Amino acid sequence: MGVAGLDGKTIASPTTKTVRKLPIYYRLFYTFASVLVQCVVLPTVSRLFGALNKNSKKSPDLVKSYPSLKGLKIRIFYPPTHSPSSSSDAPKFPTLLTIHGGGFVLGSPRDNDLWNRTFSTTHNFLVIALDYPKAPGSPYPTAIHSLESLTHLILSDSSLPIDKSRLALAGWSAGGNLSLSLSQLPSIRPLISAVIPIYPVVDFATATSLKLSTRRYKPSLGGFRARGRDFLLPMMGWFNWAYLYPGTSCHEPLLSPIYARREDLPKNIFMIACEMDLLAAESWRMISKLAGKRVPLPEEAVGKQDPGKKGELITHHDERFTWEVKNEEEGMRYKWLLVPDAVHGYDQDSIGTIMRGDKEGMEDAVIKTEKVARMVGEWLLEGPLKEQRTD
Repeated sequence: MGVAGLDGKTIASPTTKTVRKLPIYYRLFYTFASVLVQCVVLPTVSRLFGALNKNSKKSPDLVKSYPSLKGLKIRIFYPPTHSPSSSSDAPKFPTLLTIHGGGFVLGSPRDNDLWNRTFSTTHNFLVIALDYPKAPGSPYPTAIHSLESLTHLILSDSSLPIDKSRLALAGWSAGGNLSLSLSQLPSIRPLISAVIPIYPVVDFATATSLKLSTRRYKPSLGGFRARGRDFLLPMMGWFNWAYLYPGTSCHEPLLSPIYARREDLPKNIFMIACEMDLLAAESWRMISKLAGKRVPLPEEAVGKQDPGKKGELITHHDERFTWEVKNEEEGMRYKWLLVPDAVHGYDQDSIGTIMRGDKEGMEDAVIKTEKVARMVGEWLLEGPLKEQRTD
């Protein structure tokens, strides 16, 4: 992704082959920030959030961990038709494993409780939110292999009503990256029918300055979305420093999935990006490459300049925003969706904090969150996770 310094300026060439070592003053600052946020801020917020939402309808039905990975708790959302049963012929459900975002440094499976609960209820899915160890204590590729171990523990857990023939993986931001990385592993790839990366980072080799030039800026929207600076920018230097050792190749497919071979990824991928996000263009390029379509140039801007109507998605007749390529014989489906007028993280539980009082932006985000989640469920059930008839 290139390395952004404290002032937001990129410390990288347009194409970065390896991660470069930051000056000592940046490293000291990021070390202090990591200790402060992970050891003080996040535990305090988590306790407060838990107290305020103890009886919330969005809470999971079960939170558990496994002895070999005690520090990684999973959050389980049963579908509405589930009823506890010890019978071996109890119904199994299509299952979605989700991975939260946070730049590989922050975040918790709790962050997506509302999305996970709503998805489970709407589509009658078993949804399991995964956790992973955070950087800088657990830099690349530790999280990927921890998720691998956790996934195998979940799939061997007979108490969970998982239909193992109908298993999908989704993730947001850094979690979107991890979903694509995890699904490349030989022990995981055969188990996963589909991946849904949501505004993921997929290319660490392209410099931040080039990424910034490809996103849309729309002052006419007003509020938070009218800003002329991507709000991710000040955090990117910290996140990159924490996750990546100097000397790491930015072209490694597990780190930058855009460089992965088609055959090393699941055959069904639904890539979702935000129009007002510096990460959008790389997702567009990756899914276009996988689908065999024209691959946009690295400097090609996403979407369009004119704002759309509140809550509206563009789902037909404009390939800048949506398309799908299918190969029924090979069982392959690649789908692209660009969410118009949306910023990175628009669908998170913390949307109120992200939008900072922008009522119009919040209303737009809530409507689009519901629509996109519905599209994801329908796409899975009509395609990769379609129930096979036995009669």
